[in-house]
Amino acid sequence: MTDQINQDDINKALWAACDTFRGTISADTYKDFVLTMLFLKYISDVWQDHYDSYQAEYGDEPELIEEMLKNERFVLPKEASFYKLHERRHEPGNGERIDQALHAIEEANGTKLKDAGKSVFQDISFNTDKLGEEKQKNTILRHLLEDFAKPELNLKPSRVGTLDVIGNAYEYLIKNFAASGGQKAGEFYTPPEVSDLIAELLDPQPGDTICDPACGSGSLLMKCGRKIVVNHGSKQYALYGQEAIGSTWSLAKMNMFLHGEDNHKIEWGDTIRNPKLLDKNGDLMLFDIVTANPPFSLDKWGHDEAEHDKFSRFRRGVPPKTKGDYAFILHMVETLKPETGRMGVVVPHGVLFRGSSEGIIRKKLIEENLLDAVIGLPEKLFYGTGIPAAILIFNKNKSDDSVMFIDASRECKAGKNQNQLTEENIAKIVTTYRKGVGVEKYAHVASFDEIKENDFNLNIPRYVDTFEEEEEIDLMVVRAEREQLKAQLAELEGQMAGYLKELGYE
Repeated sequence: MTDQINQDDINKALWAACDTFRGTISADTYKDFVLTMLFLKYISDVWQDHYDSYQAEYGDEPELIEEMLKNERFVLPKEASFYKLHERRHEPGNGERIDQALHAIEEANGTKLKDAGKSVFQDISFNTDKLGEEKQKNTILRHLLEDFAKPELNLKPSRVGTLDVIGNAYEYLIKNFAASGGQKAGEFYTPPEVSDLIAELLDPQPGDTICDPACGSGSLLMKCGRKIVVNHGSKQYALYGQEAIGSTWSLAKMNMFLHGEDNHKIEWGDTIRNPKLLDKNGDLMLFDIVTANPPFSLDKWGHDEAEHDKFSRFRRGVPPKTKGDYAFILHMVETLKPETGRMGVVVPHGVLFRGSSEGIIRKKLIEENLLDAVIGLPEKLFYGTGIPAAILIFNKNKSDDSVMFIDASRECKAGKNQNQLTEENIAKIVTTYRKGVGVEKYAHVASFDEIKENDFNLNIPRYVDTFEEEEEIDLMVVRAEREQLKAQLAELEGQMAGYLKELGYE
């Protein structure tokens, strides 16, 4: 390596590049430009690095080198390189040239940057009026190209080695955009600590198929995959996902590419109205692991079409028109493999106790012995909402009919605006879940009959008593302390009077 790599320096340089857009457009809009430019810079650096190494090995043989480069994981057309765009940054037409480069990269890489005809960059255009009139737009994009040309953002493999600086930088940017993105943040990002917790709870194994039907930028999916690599030294798994928002689907595709997750299939579309992950017979695909952090209590989720759903996902009941939480839960349950299927879903607490159609659905899921655990999380963990959430764990192969309740609502590192789960918090939750034994004021294993007695209400305080009795007050001790304080006060008053008399004050 030519110089020391520091992840923080790279992250800071990337965040500084966002200054180019601040004050012109919102973070929710410019995140697409910055993340796409990071993608373009990275593949250009990798391509250039490999070209240089081939040139060093074979000398000045451009045709031979071109042939060698055809074996790369991706293809980079010459005119689509970041370096070519940077060279021409002072010329008019930066937006148009960047768009043309992205289109050329898509065309050269076939299905790697496309799914079912939709291209990754379809919803991202640098040649847009959002950046102002032509002259202003050209200047902004020139600054962006110059920001990414800085030495700190030299992302060549010969410099970064085996470090996953790109994956880390991408996640860093997505996290920071989520933190500043307000209500929309939760649409594309699950905090990494929550992803870690879910992945640990679901314990993915080599050979597993893993699906997130509301995958956002894909971080939760990839966390489950990486758990297999870390725990078992295997990359034998497949990732599947679906995302309704076009620009977020693009983020997921680029994120997968940058993390080297080639064995994936991410579809674009509305999971409830139009599920795209289907088998050869047109039925819903089944998976070993299904996990998601779907939008909380989604309004207009597809209630009108649900009654006639051709996949019979809502046979246990149709969720209310203005709350789509159980629509996602029911979809996920239907996509679990009959023997190995296990599922983790993040939900608002209302899912645990709301009545009417949701109460009927909840009752049936419990009677079918699918629910394995209910885990209450602290407030202010998720971007865009301060409300506390819960994780529901479902399992198609339970050993008994009990349900574990864990109250982890106080298990966090408190922050001013955002709370965070620590490694110790996660370990405590996972250990408690795996042991399957109650812990006083923290966890309780409830039998089916106990839940039935509670009318299938899953509100955690019904099962985990966290009430702390206040110490009894001994009034005689308090009276004695009061008398002692009165005596001390009288003594001080006497001393003060003496001092005043000495000073001539009567």
